[in-house]
Amino acid sequence: MTNSKGPWIAEVAWSEATGVLKEAYDWQAERLGEPTEFTALGSLYPELVLERLRLYKVVESCPSGLRPVERLSAALVASSLNDTPHCSSGLRVRLATEGANPELVEAVLADPSHKPTGDDRIDAVVAYAEKLTTAPSEITESDIDALRAAGFDDLEILDLNNIVAYYNYVNRVANGLGLRSEIPTEHALRAAPR
Repeated sequence: MTNSKGPWIAEVAWSEATGVLKEAYDWQAERLGEPTEFTALGSLYPELVLERLRLYKVVESCPSGLRPVERLSAALVASSLNDTPHCSSGLRVRLATEGANPELVEAVLADPSHKPTGDDRIDAVVAYAEKLTTAPSEITESDIDALRAAGFDDLEILDLNNIVAYYNYVNRVANGLGLRSEIPTEHALRAAPR
């Protein structure tokens, strides 16, 4: 019988971890104080846990000119459209710490494809994130041209694409295995890139 509140698969506790899994858990705990629920969700495959942590670090560290609010808005659009409270909750906290206007966040969440925020770059980020999340096969070169017209260079576009793709991946992992809890505020705050 599975736990209907999730996660729905077995996990290896930090206290029982050895080898690569212990290394991954300890690496994350250095920053957050303990491994996250999402990290534990992959614990039956330690190499996957370690690679997910590395991928997160690489995606979050792209040296593009995207502003933190733009990056976080893109991730929030994907996570909200995928109905992933685990990711959405942490992103809301991080947006607040970046000084994002609460009205902007609500406009992004209300209907990403039809509610302009008043910020041309954010509107372009939101439109791209919405389309890549809901209709990835419909992305065309004109969508990239729209980002360029809003002032994005190619590295920023690559960064944006990877952020949205990454969050779509982790959203599907969390939702597909029953991780529906919200991220504790203190974890969200410590998870922000430094």
